[in-house]
Amino acid sequence: QVQLMESGGGSVQARGRLRLSCAASGLTFSSRCVGWFRQVPGKEREGVAVIYTGAFSTYYGDSVRGRFTISRDNAKNTAYLQMNNLKPEDTATYYCAAGGTVCGYTALHDQKRFDYWGQGTQVTVSS
Repeated sequence: QVQLMESGGGSVQARGRLRLSCAASGLTFSSRCVGWFRQVPGKEREGVAVIYTGAFSTYYGDSVRGRFTISRDNAKNTAYLQMNNLKPEDTATYYCAAGGTVCGYTALHDQKRFDYWGQGTQVTVSS
């Protein structure tokens, strides 16, 4: 059974930082595009960042580029999202997802390419 488990969410003040983790079991993480998405109640889920097999294979949404960093540790089957300089508008439930071999801009904007999703972790940023 495939499971993705997010952790690391919480409440912080603006300009603070958090690090989210996504631990996968039941699938081989290393050959898949991994992404972070977020959703606010009443709005569509938004792509935050995706990463493929290497540190240079990353792509970010416009609203987080320069503040967030996605990374992965294939040996641990875990992906991370380092979030710095957080803003109140970053408040959302954050989900990790594992897809196929298509990544980058295409995957960030086409959530149907992701087969497996975690349950989400809440991030709240206060001003």
